[in-house]
Amino acid sequence: MSPHRQWGRAMDPAQARLRAAGRRRGMFLLPSLFTSAGIGLGFYAITQIFDAVTAGLTPYADPSVHLDHAAIAICFAIPFDALDGRIARMTNTVSDFGRELDSLADSITFGMAPALLAWIWGLHFLDLGANPNIVPHLLQIGTFICFLYLLCGVSRLARFNISHDPEPENPGRKGAKYFVGMPIPAAAGLVASTVHLFYGIPNSYWWLAIVWLVLVATLAFLMVSKWRFWSGKEINLGNRQPFQLLAVIAIVLFLLLWPTVSRATWFLIGLVYMFSGIWARAAYSWQRRRRLFRRDEEIRHRELQFEAEAASEPGEPDARTNQTGNHEL
Repeated sequence: MSPHRQWGRAMDPAQARLRAAGRRRGMFLLPSLFTSAGIGLGFYAITQIFDAVTAGLTPYADPSVHLDHAAIAICFAIPFDALDGRIARMTNTVSDFGRELDSLADSITFGMAPALLAWIWGLHFLDLGANPNIVPHLLQIGTFICFLYLLCGVSRLARFNISHDPEPENPGRKGAKYFVGMPIPAAAGLVASTVHLFYGIPNSYWWLAIVWLVLVATLAFLMVSKWRFWSGKEINLGNRQPFQLLAVIAIVLFLLLWPTVSRATWFLIGLVYMFSGIWARAAYSWQRRRRLFRRDEEIRHRELQFEAEAASEPGEPDARTNQTGNHEL
């Protein structure tokens, strides 16, 4: 049947175009639902952080429950962020609106919420009387570092939106696609998984706060860096028989959902991913330095060989002298 005919009667071409546009607008709803779910989880995490602060003012309330729920919400928002773009590409519904909505959602769920969680969990419950000479300075420095995390995360999202096929400073193998800088969902996942690892129990030790601030500052730097991080875009779920991939996914999901080891699994995955980017940059620098060293050694070897040949034949004029045009008559 003709696309312009329906139930035996002709359809106006303009009406057909409107119907097609309506179908496309309906398809755009599917990836936006995943993005909206991520925004909802980020908003829930922020409300739980505020509840933790309120619980800290109540004598018998436990703020750790709220902080743990906030961390879990941020971790569960990561799959939604990964799926909305993949679904948009699979259904051919990629649009500028969806791209901007995804960036705004990430700035809330993986920017604002983890920054607040990092400050409240790591600094807010410090004992001021334990070390009055260090804790006030830690609070000031920690406030700046948590803000720096948020600023670097939003800056990375802005750079991602305006970049077209960016290349990292340390390129990997040809044909493979990498993230330029640590993606903000991964950074937020490491912050949240650390809080989840400690069951949301707020930190009260000043020395642990220093370690925590170093980690948050490192994540902020990695997000705005141009180092390569594995993107996972080469994983193709459309293969006919991806038995090995399905087995790996099943094992990872089992470890992530098994209550006994899920806390350590979330944390180890985030930590390994962070150090994978650092290791890739260090390995590239070492290989580049090694190539330059070999090149210098080859140049030095050729110069020594040339000098030895020139010294062994003293009666012949120097080739370099002939090149300059200075001949003895």
